[in-house]
This record gives sequence, C-alpha cells and structure tokens, in this order.
Amino acid sequence: MNLLTNPFGDQYYNSIGSYLKKIFGCKIIKLSLDAGFTCPNRDGTKGTGGCIFCSAEGSGDFASNIPDQIALLSKKWPTGKYIAYFQSHTNTYAPVQVLREKFYQALEYPDVIGLAIATRPDCLSEEVLELLSELNEKTFLWVELGLQTIHENTAKLINRCYSLSVFDQAVSDLKKRDIKTVVHLILGLPGETQQDMHQSVNYVCEKDIFGIKLHLMNILKGTKLAEYYPDRIHIPKKEEYISLVVDVLERIPQRITIHRVTADAPRHLLLAPHWGYEKRSVLNGIYKEFKLRGSYQGIYCHSPNLPSL
Repeated sequence: MNLLTNPFGDQYYNSIGSYLKKIFGCKIIKLSLDAGFTCPNRDGTKGTGGCIFCSAEGSGDFASNIPDQIALLSKKWPTGKYIAYFQSHTNTYAPVQVLREKFYQALEYPDVIGLAIATRPDCLSEEVLELLSELNEKTFLWVELGLQTIHENTAKLINRCYSLSVFDQAVSDLKKRDIKTVVHLILGLPGETQQDMHQSVNYVCEKDIFGIKLHLMNILKGTKLAEYYPDRIHIPKKEEYISLVVDVLERIPQRITIHRVTADAPRHLLLAPHWGYEKRSVLNGIYKEFKLRGSYQGIYCHSPNLPSL
C-alpha cells in the first residue's frame, strides 16, 4: 500500500465539484438541459433506436431548460453559480448556426459561468470544432464524449455505431485546441468482465483527458437493453459495484477529475439493479470502502506493487 497522504481529505477522489469550487470560489451547479437535439444513431444517419441502454430522452431523463433548472436548484444553493450542461442526445448534431445560437444564449443568463457539452466523437466536424474553440476562448468549457467501452465487440452489441479510432481522433482534435475532454464509461455492460472495464479505464487515462464519468449500468423500461434482462446481464449487488468503483478510482491518475461514480435513473423506469436509484447510499458506500482500505484515487498509479486484477 502506498503510504502517501490522501490529498482529497474525506472525499477520497478528485471530484469535479471540489475542483470547480477551488477554481471559482463558490458552489458550481450543473443545469441539465434538453436543447431539442436528436442523434445520428436514432435518425438513421448511423443507426436507429439509439444505443441499447439509452432512454427515449437520450440519457437526459432529468433535463429541462435553464429557467426551470435555476428555479429548482437555486433554492438549495442560493449563492451558487452555474454551468449550462447540454445533456440530452447529441449536442453538436445540428447546423453550426443553430449550435452557436443555443450555446451563446445559455451564456447570457446571469451566473452561468461555463458550458458542458455532451456529444458523440463522430459529431465533431471541422466547423463544430472551430465553434468549440471559439467558445473555449470566451468561457469555461468541457466536451463530454460517450465512449462507454473500448471493446469493439461490446460497442457493436450496444449499437454504438462508431469505432474506437473515431474516439481517438476526436480526443486528439479537442486536445489540439486545448479543449477539456470528459469521457463516459459504463461499468457492467453485457458480457464485460472486470478486466474489460479496467482496460477501458486505463486506455482513456492514457489520453491526457480532463475528466471521467463512471456510470452504473442501469436497465430502464422501454430500452433495447431491457430485452436482455435478466437472462444475459449480470446484475451486481450494491457492495460489488462499490468495490469495483473503488478499484477503478485507485488506478485513475489524480489529475483527472471525477464527474460521476454511479448513475441517476428515474425510479419508475428502473428495472435493475433495484438499488440503482440510491445514489446517496452508493456514494456513502464508496467513501466507507476507501476509508476501510486506507486508500484514495490514484494510489496505485505509480506503485511498483500494483495488485493484479
């Protein structure tokens, strides 16, 4: 065990919330937005039906608009500021003039200090990249790429409809423009072992990215994934998932911000795991597991005694 002091206090990892508070000096709240976009994996350009885990709302089940989000969240954090998070579907999949209008409109709201834009790696044309570069010079920005896995057989199964090389090119294009990149990975995709999941994490960590989102594989009603349940999907116990997340975080470099360690799902849509909506319980379990291990994010990154997986 690495005996260096835990640099993250009682949180144990480099959470994006703590990072932003250090940068801006106050609580920064993400406004989850549905800007009305669709996805090339839904409209027939690349595929239909979307990825098999994706709900009808395009992974934005809690998204709405800026005024409603501010009205809701300002009650809890009255002195906070905001990042406009374009979450639902693919938020660079539209003509550039439409993107420009929506992104700049978001920045006109008082106390909106930045943008987070979720998209697909195959939806970053040169024109889009130029717009993102322009925005990056004017405001705090990161771009989120939904990779989910590096394994091509799993990518085909989940109907991702782009190859790993496309992701590699997108990360390279964003890095050339000094745009922060956050990568989404799902823990528990059908057929993947823990070794497969660790390989995906290790691969993206080598890309010099800004952040990672770790998602629990929630199975939602109405998705293609629901047809696999329960016969073809391993449903972990909460303790099993918590242990896996801590294993993963121990191997993520400390410079990488952690944007998520589980997943949100509307309880009325959730088929499995039955504890998947218990976000606070999962977070508390992760902190407890770190404490029991005497561990923290990145403890094994440069250790000569890295435990085998």
